Amino acid sequence: MEIEAFEKKIWLSSPTMHGDERKWVDDAILTNWVSTVGANINEVERMTAEKIGRKYAVALSSGTAALHLAIKLCGEKLYGQPKVGHGCLEGHKVFCSDMTFDATVNPVAYEGGEAVFIDTERDTWNMDPVALEKAFEIYPEVRLVVLVHLYGTPAKIDEIRAICDKYNALIVEDAAESFGASYKGVQTGCLGDVSIISYNGNKIITGSSGGMLLTDSEEWAHKARKWSTQSREDAAWYQHEELGYNYRMSNIIAGVVRGQLPYLEEHIAQKKAIYERYKDGLKDLPVTMNPFDPVVCEPNYWLSCLLIDESAMCRQVRGEKEALYSHESGKSCPTEILELLARYNAEGRPIWKPMHMQPIYRMNPFITTNGNGRAKSNAYIKESGFVDVGADIFERGLCLPSDNKMTMEQVDRIVAIIHECFA
Repeated sequence: MEIEAFEKKIWLSSPTMHGDERKWVDDAILTNWVSTVGANINEVERMTAEKIGRKYAVALSSGTAALHLAIKLCGEKLYGQPKVGHGCLEGHKVFCSDMTFDATVNPVAYEGGEAVFIDTERDTWNMDPVALEKAFEIYPEVRLVVLVHLYGTPAKIDEIRAICDKYNALIVEDAAESFGASYKGVQTGCLGDVSIISYNGNKIITGSSGGMLLTDSEEWAHKARKWSTQSREDAAWYQHEELGYNYRMSNIIAGVVRGQLPYLEEHIAQKKAIYERYKDGLKDLPVTMNPFDPVVCEPNYWLSCLLIDESAMCRQVRGEKEALYSHESGKSCPTEILELLARYNAEGRPIWKPMHMQPIYRMNPFITTNGNGRAKSNAYIKESGFVDVGADIFERGLCLPSDNKMTMEQVDRIVAIIHECFA
């Protein structure tokens, strides 16, 4: 069949505005509450905590800011308050999900810690509990784990929590991508000792930016709010006794989020329909969709992803910034599919490149189910049985256009483009 390019670009995941957002933004402007205090902030904190099931929510400028303060809260509880100019994690290792965006990991470095990357498992593409157990055997002194729910699919939290409890470790839950997803009926954002979500422009609910720290501790909520407003003490003048940050959400951003929040379930339903349409349309190709176990979890379907069967991969080579491939009949690769999607005016994306493969973190420890280190070559992999699941998913996987404004006809055209790659 002949496929025409999309007249308007099909985005990976763009904001979806409904009109209610303008009402609350206008209200902030008309009442002159445009800074980091106001009714929108108060209401967004209340609404988010209620939707997720946490006692307290702290509205911040970004998901990264929320992660930084979450990690700082745990670090100070574990190791005490550091001197000014020193991070609370200095001299300490932290176990982190390997396949994620670097915003998950960077706050560990902000606080002077060393990230130890835990390989991915294939069932959900999240942190592998078997590799985590091995990591604790190698580094039994570690007391903090930063866990991600990748692309909106919950991790194996029961197994991970049991391991962390065994070693008296705290969990920072990065639910930036999984707002609205649930694990055994419990919302993500409730599954860590402290948790975060993101309202970035591409997330399922957006404020254009912004994030939220979630906790059941009134003390931690108070600390996070104080730190986010430059740690100003309760005095008539500007009094500062500890390091602070300019991390509070503005009342205008909160107005956008306030208008978005009632549409969370609608957005999830739209994303789910896209995922299921892809799954049905691609079932005759040698590919699989990003996996989950419907018995234990319900994703929010933020991004629909596919993984090409190993036997159906054409030759592909990636450098640091460029990639090459050679087309083979009946086979394809992420680079070929993404290039063809772009030619038809649709946006896809490679899977998150694992953190242990990033130049900035290449010297950090990396723990797999049967190795502590890195595969040096294909020959080494075959000879040693070295496992690097995240690298394999990155090599063979990609994120498909998942914008919740897509029609089913547009999804079908994306499916036809992918079929063309395997012709």
